[in-house]
Amino acid sequence: MTPIEWPVSTKRLSLRAYTPDDLDALWAYEQLPQVQHWLGWAPHTRDELRDAMEEKSSNTTHVMVLLASTVIGHMMIMPRDSWAQMDIAIHAKGLEAELGWMFDPAYGGHGYATEAVRATIELCFDGLKLRRIHAGCFADNIASWRLMERLGLRREEHSRSTALHRDGTWHDGFTYALLREEWPTSP
Repeated sequence: MTPIEWPVSTKRLSLRAYTPDDLDALWAYEQLPQVQHWLGWAPHTRDELRDAMEEKSSNTTHVMVLLASTVIGHMMIMPRDSWAQMDIAIHAKGLEAELGWMFDPAYGGHGYATEAVRATIELCFDGLKLRRIHAGCFADNIASWRLMERLGLRREEHSRSTALHRDGTWHDGFTYALLREEWPTSP
């Protein structure tokens, strides 16, 4: 993956790579029940979160979202190989990414998540030269899928009762995606 030049600035926010100094701010909201409710993996302790954020073998880029100097969100860019037939698979390496995000609910309702995800999509297409991004959520996570639709991602899948939630119930899931040529600011 192409190295990212940090910080990435928007009108109101700054995006930069995670540093160990971000852990306390991240843990402060990531451990909240209303945040953990929608996470695929929810750390039970600050140490579990630290270990995940600082995992050296992971190819995930952890992006911190700051309002002034306050961490208000965390985005993940998880590179993937595109599917390809075996004899040409080398040409599909690292061409797409899965995106994920979580934001401090105290800063909800001001468009910060939309602004940060938009900047991350631009980074993926214009900076990293990816051809496709995708993201998924529980169908009941209305805020997440509305955010994706607001940014022009296309719903590609509605899976019926395929995701077992930690509350013991089965949920529907949505998968959204976008191609570089569909993004309005891509060359």
